[in-house]
Amino acid sequence: MTLRIYNTLTREKEDFHTLEPGKVRMYVCGPTVYDRAHIGHAMSALVFDIVRRYLEYSGYEVRFVMNFTDVDDKIIDRAKQSGADPFQLAQGYIDDYKRNLEALNIKPATVNPRATQEMAHILEMIQTLVDQGSAYPVDGDVYYRVDSDPEYGKLSGRRLESMNAGARIQVDDRKEHPMDFALWKAAKPGEPAWDSPWGKGRPGWHIECSAMNMHHLGEQIDIHGGGNDLIFPHHENEIAQTEALTHKPFATYWMHNGMLTLKSEKMSKSLGNMVLIDEFLAEHPGDVMRLLVLNGSYRSPLTYNDEVLAQTEQAYKRMLSAKKAADPNAPGLEPARAAALEADAQKTRSQFKEAMDDDFNSSASLAALFELVRAINQARADGASQAQLVPAVQVFEELTGVLGLQLNEENTGTTKADAFIDLLVALRMELRAQKLWALADKVRVDLKALGVVLEDSKTGTTWTWE
Repeated sequence: MTLRIYNTLTREKEDFHTLEPGKVRMYVCGPTVYDRAHIGHAMSALVFDIVRRYLEYSGYEVRFVMNFTDVDDKIIDRAKQSGADPFQLAQGYIDDYKRNLEALNIKPATVNPRATQEMAHILEMIQTLVDQGSAYPVDGDVYYRVDSDPEYGKLSGRRLESMNAGARIQVDDRKEHPMDFALWKAAKPGEPAWDSPWGKGRPGWHIECSAMNMHHLGEQIDIHGGGNDLIFPHHENEIAQTEALTHKPFATYWMHNGMLTLKSEKMSKSLGNMVLIDEFLAEHPGDVMRLLVLNGSYRSPLTYNDEVLAQTEQAYKRMLSAKKAADPNAPGLEPARAAALEADAQKTRSQFKEAMDDDFNSSASLAALFELVRAINQARADGASQAQLVPAVQVFEELTGVLGLQLNEENTGTTKADAFIDLLVALRMELRAQKLWALADKVRVDLKALGVVLEDSKTGTTWTWE
């Protein structure tokens, strides 16, 4: 099956073809670094890490660029409130975010460009847009002329004639059209500023990403990603200003992830309903956050609540159970039964690839992996030797690695829990030997309530997480 990706621009799934054979140029909008990152940021970062990993697994060489917006009204305001230097403030949050990404096993970007380090490219781009009539200066500001673009609105599906200035766009009588957006902002007293042909100032938000794209990936890219809250105006404006300059299609595929919701509300700093990445990781392995994302469609909202979290933790424990070693005294499976387990593993690999080729359908790929977990655990319960388990476990580790799951028991605290469960299983076996059936059944039922499933066989009793 050919990889197919849902393209926001065309609103349909399309076969994936790259501009350059075997290579992918991919840009994802990163955070504006004015505060600590929350798990909504983690969701977007994880989505595109999974996309990147699967592209690399499929044989592509991926050049992955994620920017940091390190000069912005929010950063300046936060610096004024705290009395900090805005550049030092931004650097601190960049360092913090990179540490979060590492803890979540998110691969480092090929390049992390920053707005403050791209001024020459930003100014050159703005000057060209002014020279060709796509932009105009006013009192030290520079605005993009939206009605110079007959296709403006093609990403969001909005018609220019029906647009009004939205909440994020300040109405300014100096504009030729209410939707004209700032490429350059004249400096205000006490704010960071750079020299320009129009006076001291700083870049607008949208022009930063276009300039960084062109500098690090070229005039055209294969994939542009970000949250679906960026479709308009940010990505719409990126397309307008970039294509006005190059006269070429900017990105072939536009990918947008859904938002994370907490108690049916979008998680945001303004609503005060955030869960910081640090707070989450203090209580849960990074794999649990990744499984939360994998268990749904990347384009849909992700609900985060206690029930969903508990279910995901159980799923994580089930994943870990596939890596348990066989009983050293296991008699081994009949050859046909061992061959069937290997066949199950190969079938899982095919199902996994089929699912991921369908617009990165990670929930279907997880379902295939859980079937393999069940097959491995059943084979172990039926007396498989470690050598007989290895081929299936290797496929399991290969595919979970593609998804970025680490499944590292040493960092989860599960080793101590395992020891207690083993003790209870041994106690139950002793109760059964003494024909204390009611007490033995109570142990089974109570463990079941905790998510532990016991499997009795001729060789003894094994357990797995449900």
